[in-house]
Amino acid sequence: MTDVFADLVGQDEAVVTLRRAAASAAALLRAAAPAVSRTGAPAAGGADPDGGHDLDALAEQVDGPGAADDRPGADPGAGMTHAWIFTGPPGSGRSVAARAFAAALQCVHGTGCGHCPGCHTTLAGTHADVRLVVPEGLSIGVNEMRALVLRAASTPSGGRWQIVIIEDADRLTEAAGNALLKAIEEPPPRTVFLLCAPSTHPDDISVTIRSRCRIVPLRQPSAGAVAEMLVRRDGIAPDVAEWAAAAAQGHVGRARRLARDPEARQRRDAVLAVPRRLTGVGAAFDAASALIEAAEAEAAASVAEVDEAERAALQTALGAGGTGRGAAGAMRGAAGQLKDLEKRQKSRATRAQRDALDRALVDLAGFYRDALTMALRAPVAPVHTDTAALAGAGAQKWDADGALRRLEAVLECRAAIEANVKPRIAVEAMMLALWKG
Repeated sequence: MTDVFADLVGQDEAVVTLRRAAASAAALLRAAAPAVSRTGAPAAGGADPDGGHDLDALAEQVDGPGAADDRPGADPGAGMTHAWIFTGPPGSGRSVAARAFAAALQCVHGTGCGHCPGCHTTLAGTHADVRLVVPEGLSIGVNEMRALVLRAASTPSGGRWQIVIIEDADRLTEAAGNALLKAIEEPPPRTVFLLCAPSTHPDDISVTIRSRCRIVPLRQPSAGAVAEMLVRRDGIAPDVAEWAAAAAQGHVGRARRLARDPEARQRRDAVLAVPRRLTGVGAAFDAASALIEAAEAEAAASVAEVDEAERAALQTALGAGGTGRGAAGAMRGAAGQLKDLEKRQKSRATRAQRDALDRALVDLAGFYRDALTMALRAPVAPVHTDTAALAGAGAQKWDADGALRRLEAVLECRAAIEANVKPRIAVEAMMLALWKG
């Protein structure tokens, strides 16, 4: 690994912004240490009673007023601030960028070298001052956010930064968003919030939170850039990497999964066989059932091991299997905790099922996109090269209008599921629309 940003594919502008911010953050720490020493407070991690650790105030002390945003000719992303939002389409690397930036902030050299303990532990997820929130269910609740904000207010044990990374910040409930907003409005000393969201639209992130954060927009990486990364980092054969990158439509994680997992390729093949199976109403409902059942099976397999480990750990903590005087009574009183665990696991399974179903719908949308471009004779490469002949036959049968209607039906199904329509109802409606055209 050359540095912490090596795996951020096709995001050169964002990397430049983050490198400058990390360098500015290191300068702030160097400037803060003497000031804190003069007040008599600890130089490594202690808060300055006069507010010397406030990032925006320190930025003005080091670079002059308005250095981060207002100086003529200055790059508005060059300075450091306490709250950031990483936006971009799925697969663009929002969480990768946030973790890489966190590692650069914790780097002992302030550059994100990728080799020092700060970089290594942050990227490995073991750094004591970096907290990662990955929503397992459909939303991030207020209790979880309040506990996180409380812990983030503590002094950094390593003397650099307390960092909170929130993946899928668009899943914050309104109450959780308000709890986070209060922390961002009155940031604790040396605490940095890194949020990941699809966009800055109010449906994804509240306007009040957005107005207090610096935005780092990411773009969809090109298939060529994704393929190069698969070859370089994962040792994938070039032809397989090119196919996987095109089939994944620039989604880095999905491309890696297709290139390395035979089961993922089998599931994709089953999805791309759907168009030829739609021969009538009954066949449409059968195809919908098969798609839903495949997503349920994939989700169940992905969470089964974690669910079992969590349940066993909780039962052990509550005294399961014990023979002491109070063991039986302790287990009788554990019903509420077990019920709470089952509720969280059910929410996680629902999220996993919807994610699996969405991956299938993306593949299906790619097929109808290929049919549309072929009907229009557009000079673009197909997404699914292995089903190009079938897409071409569909283009001749449906023409451009028919292909577009079918593509829209898939996209409407994705939007309906995201809006909490029952997946089976949404998929059945989509299949009927695909059959009717």
